[in-house]
Amino acid sequence: MVEGVFSAAPFDALHAQPRLSDVPRSAADLLHALGAMKPGAYVALVIAVSVACQWIAWRLRVPSILLLLIVGFGIGQVVRAENVLGHQILFDGVGILVGVILFEGSMGLRLQQVRGLGRPVRRLTSVTVLIAGALITTSAWLLGFDIRVALLIGAILVVTGPTVINPILRSLRPTRRVASLLRWEAVVVDPIGAVLALLVFQAVTAGEAEAAVTSVITALVKTVVIAVVIAGVVGVTLEALMRRRAIPDFLHGVVFLAAAVGALELSDVLQPQSGLLTVTLLGIYLGNRPKLRLEQVAEFSEHLQVLFVGALFIVLAGRVTPAQLVDVLPTALMFLAALVIVVRPASVLIGLAGAKVTRRERILLVGMAPRGVVAAAVTSIFALGFGQASTALSAQAGQAAGHDRDALLARSQDLAMLADQAAKMVPLVFVVIVCTVALYGIGVNRLAERLGLASANPQGVLFAGVHSWVVDAAVLLRAMGIPVLLVARNSATLAPARRAGLATVTANILSEFAVKDLDVSGLGYFIACTPEDEVNATAARQFARVFGEANTYQLRRDGYATGTEVERRDIARHLSARFAFAPWVSRAEMAERVASGMTVSRVDLAPEFTLDDFYARYGDDAVVMFVMRGAGTIEVVNGSTKMPTDSGALIALVRIPSDVTPIVAGIAPARTSSYPEGGAASR
Repeated sequence: MVEGVFSAAPFDALHAQPRLSDVPRSAADLLHALGAMKPGAYVALVIAVSVACQWIAWRLRVPSILLLLIVGFGIGQVVRAENVLGHQILFDGVGILVGVILFEGSMGLRLQQVRGLGRPVRRLTSVTVLIAGALITTSAWLLGFDIRVALLIGAILVVTGPTVINPILRSLRPTRRVASLLRWEAVVVDPIGAVLALLVFQAVTAGEAEAAVTSVITALVKTVVIAVVIAGVVGVTLEALMRRRAIPDFLHGVVFLAAAVGALELSDVLQPQSGLLTVTLLGIYLGNRPKLRLEQVAEFSEHLQVLFVGALFIVLAGRVTPAQLVDVLPTALMFLAALVIVVRPASVLIGLAGAKVTRRERILLVGMAPRGVVAAAVTSIFALGFGQASTALSAQAGQAAGHDRDALLARSQDLAMLADQAAKMVPLVFVVIVCTVALYGIGVNRLAERLGLASANPQGVLFAGVHSWVVDAAVLLRAMGIPVLLVARNSATLAPARRAGLATVTANILSEFAVKDLDVSGLGYFIACTPEDEVNATAARQFARVFGEANTYQLRRDGYATGTEVERRDIARHLSARFAFAPWVSRAEMAERVASGMTVSRVDLAPEFTLDDFYARYGDDAVVMFVMRGAGTIEVVNGSTKMPTDSGALIALVRIPSDVTPIVAGIAPARTSSYPEGGAASR
């Protein structure tokens, strides 16, 4: 990486701290305390604020990156990271955090996920990148940037990045194909953008055309060779240690983290900006090794990624001042319009021409190109690099004489001019990041829903295991507009579900396919109802990583009860999921109720038929499974669910009295199941 990345020299005047006389005394005291903050206090502040912003964004259902950028911008006007931590520490820290984020993201790129997507992925990470880079460069040049600075901007802004794509995908949950395309593009193009920026910078600072070409070719070859060699050696070593059980379980996460950071720094020492490519290749290699168990590593890295993303955006956003924004805003808005209206549509549509990607998928890909932390970090690096190169040439000129001195001074002045233009890149990219995150992060929800490729508020239900009542409940849910998916190990037991027109998948719910490759787009709840309680508990723990613990359920375990002796024999609470339905019932008890004549039905509540009327009519043996509070919105009922009293609808297992007609009770009986009594359903 270029030395002195976060040197404040070009921006000292713009980053002046607020004057205490400009604010009330109480606020002035606070500003003074923040301005004199110690490194430990600043790091604690960044961590606390980043976590708080991400939690608030989750509650408000808005992109967390947007909130982080806004809050980070505000904090940066009071206290700047480089003033507290020092330029070199901040520079090194940002490089390491970005590398860890890319390592975590690349470990999740499984080659099996792109079966049938090989050509689209290759085009997104090659042809699309070249087209986007050319169009971005042209746009920057037309807006007044020198062609050399425009080339640098074009190289930097071809990236999207996992720091912005992953949070959006977490809330959006699109189809597996779309998610795979977006993840591969984000993770792979990030280091490509950094390498391209390095090549452009070296070409510009090299001077004459012949020297520039030689410098670019040499840098490219060195970058690729060093990245492949280091990633290969470190990857093979880690794999061998894991297969020989040479690393204890409690050290898996930290050993892989240390290896990734070491590979990153070694690569950057040998060739600047090659470290990001190295850790990306390392993560892809490790994530695709057969039978290499990396669950603990993935969980550890995922938690770090969430923390690091928040910290990075707060720190980097704080480097921009209001004065810089005002100065660059008109240009930035025109540039943003070109990115959204011209660059992304043209690069995707041309780049994917002839590839096996549906029209709806192309449209969604066009509407998803937010820029992330790598763009911000790399921009800061090279924006200051021109000034440092100019200073270095000026120093050389002072020691030279004659024609050499004049040539060095001319090059120094030329680079100084480029440094003035490059200084505008930092606020320009900040505006691009904020606006693209807001535009794509918020607007993509409606677009994806209209295209039928995702749901911003997924309500569908994934059933693991099949029984007659499962099929009946799934039919009613589908009739209410709720997506459903039934997974069972035995294809024959899924036949009634297929005859009912339900979506089914034949697979062991604990298989590698189900855990990692099952398409769960549009699904928001998981209910494990296989015959084995241990399978239900294990599956629920696995799918809690996808749906969240609050939306993951299993049926009550057979023999479950309270009391000291029973709890000694029962499964530990942390190894089990929440129990579904009210009251809690086991699979055997559900089968007994079905065998006794109870049926799954929809019951509409109204002022004339309230929840009390429901229980008075159907008794305590009724099992309430789902509640619909509004159109297209359901909730799995559990022991703590607050039930509606006189509105909405229930899906419940009830015994319909012989003297009650469906119209009087507001019941829409489910179809009659073709299952044999006792439910021979399999897992």
